[in-house]
Amino acid sequence: MIAGVNPAAPLPAPLSAPLPPTPGWRARLSLGFEHRLGATILARREHFGPLRVQKALYPEGPEVCHAILLHPPSGIAGGDRLDIEARLAPSTRVLLTTPGAGKWYRSAGPEATQALRFEVASGAGLEWLPQETIVFDAARATMTTRVDLAANARFLGWDVLCLGRRAAGECLQAGHVALSTRLNRSGRPLWLERGRLQGGDPLLGARAGLAGFSVSATLLASGPGLDADLLAACRQIEHPEPGARHGLTLLPDLLVARSLGHSSEAARHYFTRLWARLRPPLLGRDAAAPRIWNT
Repeated sequence: MIAGVNPAAPLPAPLSAPLPPTPGWRARLSLGFEHRLGATILARREHFGPLRVQKALYPEGPEVCHAILLHPPSGIAGGDRLDIEARLAPSTRVLLTTPGAGKWYRSAGPEATQALRFEVASGAGLEWLPQETIVFDAARATMTTRVDLAANARFLGWDVLCLGRRAAGECLQAGHVALSTRLNRSGRPLWLERGRLQGGDPLLGARAGLAGFSVSATLLASGPGLDADLLAACRQIEHPEPGARHGLTLLPDLLVARSLGHSSEAARHYFTRLWARLRPPLLGRDAAAPRIWNT
């Protein structure tokens, strides 16, 4: 017997034994934009955890600040929580986007959440143009978006939601996605939408639901310059995906575009063409696509 070793003592657990569950990522990003000497400046940038903005970009000149929101883990797993907020001071112009698709991974139980909060002051304009969101089968996801606009602020944003990885033959058979979007003008709601997509629910295939489509996308635009002529011009834009469904509606102070299909690339291409048509009357500038979209 080796000295100091008790042969009756239990052996340590093998290295391959499962480790106890650990809490998910907690990440927060808070941005503040100000208008100085004719330029939009990223004046405040606070972050906690894996959320970053590397630098302010000015491909259109100093009036419009482009910022790319980075999430280094590149995916959201069960238990993760992401909080993103941006405050735009009067007369600022900001375009926010992402470097690639957001991925929500399957979860054995813990919920993953993302909360977006944007405040846009008088005379300011915000464009929220993320790349698509891919929800893996068996993910448990909650996504909330709130936009508060001052009396004459402008907003144009979209969301492209992909249920499952269609290229891999995957659909949303388990798990769920809970969605909430609220757009306010001077404290009063312009748009309020809530929904819950349950994996395997017959509603996903029903005509009253998603009609069997795996990509659902929404574009919202609010501000001066929205009228019946602009709506008619947008309705002339064709959707590039054969068989996809799409439509536009003009409400008081709000234009809504919808797309149902199976191609996230086609949905983004359709929305990009709408954005190019809407941007000049709404924000006073021609479309200038972020360079990150081409990488």
